[in-house]
Amino acid sequence: MEKPHKKLDVWKLSMDFVIDIYRKTEGFPKEERYALTDQIRRAAVSIPSNIAEGAARQTKKEFINYLHIAQGSLSELDTQFEIAKRLSYLSEADWKPFDEKIRRIDKMITGLIGQQRKLLS
Repeated sequence: MEKPHKKLDVWKLSMDFVIDIYRKTEGFPKEERYALTDQIRRAAVSIPSNIAEGAARQTKKEFINYLHIAQGSLSELDTQFEIAKRLSYLSEADWKPFDEKIRRIDKMITGLIGQQRKLLS
């Protein structure tokens, strides 16, 4: 039985994004391993995890709540990337594709929330 979240494009994109983030943060300074690197990775993993958990819930209202949590994790990730950029752990060229994916995932989550709200009516 295929889980419902695995059909969602936003879940697929956010899963790919997690892998990109893990690869990029491998190059962060070792002293950041249990600080910023860990925070970035946790926030990134939280996005598809909350989408998946919400999709498995019984009601649309619960799903929407988990989508909002995923969006919160996305905002947290955006802030952490800004910190990494300001600390020069990410160059402008490195940061730009991550920023674009954050914006794209955010729009997709917003669209999914809207779709689920329409189903509630």
